[in-house]
Amino acid sequence: MAGRTKLPHETPLGVVTEESLFFITICSKNCGSSGLLESSRAERILDAVHHRHESGVWYASIFLVMPDHVHGLIYFHNPDHPMEKAVTDFKRWTARDAKGIWQLDFFDHRIRREESAREKADYILMNPVRAGLVKEVEEWPYVFVA
Repeated sequence: MAGRTKLPHETPLGVVTEESLFFITICSKNCGSSGLLESSRAERILDAVHHRHESGVWYASIFLVMPDHVHGLIYFHNPDHPMEKAVTDFKRWTARDAKGIWQLDFFDHRIRREESAREKADYILMNPVRAGLVKEVEEWPYVFVA
Protein backbone atom coordinates (compact mmCIF):
# COMPACT_ATOMS: atom_id res chain seq x y z
CA MET A 1 0.00 0.00 0.00
CA ALA A 2 1.58 3.21 -1.13
CA GLY A 3 1.84 5.94 1.43
CA ARG A 4 0.97 3.75 4.40
CA THR A 5 3.09 4.33 7.45
CA LYS A 6 4.05 1.63 9.90
CA LEU A 7 1.87 1.52 13.01
CA PRO A 8 3.67 1.98 16.34
CA HIS A 9 3.51 -1.03 18.67
CA GLU A 10 5.82 0.10 21.43
CA THR A 11 4.62 -0.79 24.90
CA PRO A 12 4.08 2.42 26.91
CA LEU A 13 6.59 2.39 29.76
CA GLY A 14 5.11 2.72 33.23
CA VAL A 15 1.56 2.20 31.93
CA VAL A 16 1.53 -1.41 30.75
CA THR A 17 2.29 -4.23 33.15
CA GLU A 18 2.08 -8.03 33.06
CA GLU A 19 -1.60 -7.58 33.77
CA SER A 20 -2.16 -5.55 30.57
CA LEU A 21 -4.36 -7.25 28.03
CA PHE A 22 -4.35 -6.44 24.32
CA PHE A 23 -7.02 -6.96 21.67
CA ILE A 24 -5.13 -7.98 18.53
CA THR A 25 -6.35 -8.19 14.93
CA ILE A 26 -4.20 -9.56 12.11
CA CYS A 27 -5.64 -9.48 8.58
CA SER A 28 -4.82 -11.77 5.71
CA LYS A 29 -3.36 -10.27 2.58
CA ASN A 30 -6.50 -11.17 0.60
CA CYS A 31 -9.38 -9.50 2.43
CA GLY A 32 -12.69 -11.12 1.64
CA SER A 33 -11.11 -14.49 0.83
CA SER A 34 -11.33 -17.66 2.89
CA GLY A 35 -7.60 -18.33 2.69
CA LEU A 36 -7.07 -18.78 6.43
CA LEU A 37 -9.51 -21.71 6.48
CA GLU A 38 -8.02 -23.53 3.47
CA SER A 39 -5.75 -26.59 3.62
CA SER A 40 -5.97 -26.98 7.41
CA ARG A 41 -4.29 -23.56 7.77
CA ALA A 42 -6.62 -22.56 10.64
CA GLU A 43 -5.57 -25.61 12.65
CA ARG A 44 -1.89 -24.79 12.08
CA ILE A 45 -2.50 -21.17 13.13
CA LEU A 46 -4.20 -22.36 16.33
CA ASP A 47 -1.36 -24.86 16.95
CA ALA A 48 1.08 -21.93 16.77
CA VAL A 49 -1.10 -19.92 19.19
CA HIS A 50 -1.21 -22.86 21.61
CA HIS A 51 2.55 -23.43 21.35
CA ARG A 52 3.32 -19.78 22.14
CA HIS A 53 0.80 -19.86 24.98
CA GLU A 54 2.32 -23.02 26.51
CA SER A 55 5.93 -21.89 26.01
CA GLY A 56 5.33 -18.52 27.70
CA VAL A 57 5.84 -16.26 24.69
CA TRP A 58 2.38 -14.85 25.44
CA TYR A 59 -0.79 -15.73 27.30
CA ALA A 60 -3.73 -15.93 24.89
CA SER A 61 -7.03 -15.94 26.73
CA ILE A 62 -8.96 -16.15 23.41
CA PHE A 63 -7.80 -16.47 19.82
CA LEU A 64 -10.17 -16.96 16.88
CA VAL A 65 -9.49 -17.57 13.19
CA MET A 66 -11.93 -16.13 10.67
CA PRO A 67 -11.69 -16.69 6.89
CA ASP A 68 -9.59 -13.55 6.29
CA HIS A 69 -8.42 -12.33 9.71
CA VAL A 70 -7.71 -13.39 13.28
CA HIS A 71 -8.58 -11.82 16.63
CA GLY A 72 -6.99 -12.44 19.99
CA LEU A 73 -7.02 -11.25 23.58
CA ILE A 74 -3.40 -11.61 24.59
CA TYR A 75 -1.14 -10.75 27.52
CA PHE A 76 2.43 -10.02 26.35
CA HIS A 77 4.24 -10.62 29.63
CA ASN A 78 7.55 -12.06 28.40
CA PRO A 79 10.26 -9.35 28.26
CA ASP A 80 12.15 -11.42 25.66
CA HIS A 81 9.06 -11.35 23.42
CA PRO A 82 7.45 -7.89 23.54
CA MET A 83 4.23 -7.51 21.55
CA GLU A 84 5.68 -6.45 18.20
CA LYS A 85 8.33 -9.21 18.21
CA ALA A 86 5.85 -11.86 19.39
CA VAL A 87 3.29 -11.00 16.69
CA THR A 88 5.92 -10.63 13.95
CA ASP A 89 7.43 -14.02 14.83
CA PHE A 90 3.95 -15.58 14.93
CA LYS A 91 3.12 -14.19 11.48
CA ARG A 92 6.45 -15.38 10.07
CA TRP A 93 6.01 -18.87 11.50
CA THR A 94 2.41 -19.29 10.33
CA ALA A 95 3.28 -18.01 6.84
CA ARG A 96 6.01 -20.58 6.25
CA ASP A 97 3.79 -22.72 4.01
CA ALA A 98 1.82 -19.83 2.51
CA LYS A 99 4.04 -16.90 1.63
CA GLY A 100 2.30 -13.57 1.62
CA ILE A 101 -0.61 -14.75 3.75
CA TRP A 102 -0.62 -11.75 6.12
CA GLN A 103 -0.94 -8.03 5.53
CA LEU A 104 1.91 -5.92 6.80
CA ASP A 105 1.50 -4.91 10.42
CA PHE A 106 -1.42 -5.61 12.78
CA PHE A 107 -3.90 -3.74 14.95
CA ASP A 108 -3.60 -3.65 18.73
CA HIS A 109 -5.69 -2.03 21.43
CA ARG A 110 -4.85 -2.16 25.14
CA ILE A 111 -7.86 -3.20 27.22
CA ARG A 112 -8.32 -0.75 30.09
CA ARG A 113 -11.29 -2.11 32.08
CA GLU A 114 -12.55 -5.55 33.04
CA GLU A 115 -15.93 -4.85 31.41
CA SER A 116 -14.11 -3.93 28.22
CA ALA A 117 -12.26 -7.27 28.25
CA ARG A 118 -15.57 -9.14 28.50
CA GLU A 119 -17.01 -7.01 25.68
CA LYS A 120 -14.01 -7.78 23.45
CA ALA A 121 -14.21 -11.50 24.30
CA ASP A 122 -17.89 -11.53 23.35
CA TYR A 123 -17.14 -9.59 20.16
CA ILE A 124 -14.45 -12.12 19.17
CA LEU A 125 -16.58 -15.16 19.93
CA MET A 126 -19.63 -13.74 18.09
CA ASN A 127 -17.63 -12.87 14.96
CA PRO A 128 -18.49 -16.10 13.05
CA VAL A 129 -22.17 -15.76 14.03
CA ARG A 130 -22.34 -12.14 12.83
CA ALA A 131 -20.66 -13.20 9.58
CA GLY A 132 -23.33 -15.88 9.05
CA LEU A 133 -20.79 -18.72 9.16
CA VAL A 134 -22.53 -20.50 12.07
CA LYS A 135 -25.76 -20.07 14.02
CA GLU A 136 -24.24 -20.57 17.51
CA VAL A 137 -20.86 -19.56 18.94
CA GLU A 138 -20.16 -23.15 20.00
CA GLU A 139 -20.35 -24.36 16.38
CA TRP A 140 -17.23 -22.45 15.26
CA PRO A 141 -14.25 -24.85 15.37
CA TYR A 142 -11.40 -22.37 14.87
CA VAL A 143 -11.02 -20.94 18.34
CA PHE A 144 -8.53 -21.26 21.19
CA VAL A 145 -9.78 -20.46 24.71
CA ALA A 146 -7.42 -20.74 27.69
